[in-house]
Amino acid sequence: MNWRPFLTPVTSIDTDQARSYLAGKKVDEVTILDVRQPLEYKAGHIPGAVLTPLPELTDHMQRIDRTKPVMVYCASGARSRMAAQLLSGQGFNPIINVAGGFNAWTSEAAFMGEEKGLALFDGVTSVEHALAVAYSLEAGLKDFYDSMAVKVDSDPARQLFHQLSQIEVKHQDRILEQYTELTGKPVTRDSFEARQVPEVLEGGLTTEEYANLLMPAYDTVQEIIELAMSIEAQALDLYLRASEKAQNEAGRKALIQIANEEKEHLARLGQLMEETMRMP
Repeated sequence: MNWRPFLTPVTSIDTDQARSYLAGKKVDEVTILDVRQPLEYKAGHIPGAVLTPLPELTDHMQRIDRTKPVMVYCASGARSRMAAQLLSGQGFNPIINVAGGFNAWTSEAAFMGEEKGLALFDGVTSVEHALAVAYSLEAGLKDFYDSMAVKVDSDPARQLFHQLSQIEVKHQDRILEQYTELTGKPVTRDSFEARQVPEVLEGGLTTEEYANLLMPAYDTVQEIIELAMSIEAQALDLYLRASEKAQNEAGRKALIQIANEEKEHLARLGQLMEETMRMP
């Protein structure tokens, strides 16, 4: 029997094309669906991906925005192709299947479960709340980089940690500006720091959790950049997951804006990695 007439055709791209496609989009311009199982998602996933296991897809189609492109992936591309056909058959368009799936994904990845770190935002009932937590996470990462700068022996590694620390200061400044833009209220650094969440970095993990999960080495500049990219990917993922749970539209938009800035930072780190790899 020829099954082709019964299968809805879908567009498939490889992981390099998927990465390029996402690089040209704002974080809220495309829905990324992970149709694997929760334990697979927890072990590693594309930042910002929404977990919707294939067996549950038909029960959760109402959660998927029909006005946006949907990019679907699984481990190797088989489950995601079926998911893409189901979605296409229900009128979702465009639908993009990632051939090769997460097994072939060589770019940055996030990890841990869907709920990890979300308690920090606790529903995001206000834009003030969202930005205060984001500021706190940036402050935690700055302190981490500062602490690492005094532990390393090489000057290039020390300078890089200082550079990463200053980037987080700029992120904090941007959050303060964003707060004033969105609320019309002046704000001081002290008022945000008074609500700081202790010992938590961007992405919602503690320094100990990052050390245990990533087992980072700090001997070379490339290893430090890789660590920074892992943290930024986790941060991007957390901000996007928190935006989905936000109970306040202004808070949701604030988190989306921060996520877009994290995406840009991640891209700059990737460029820095390329530059260091070309050095003799």
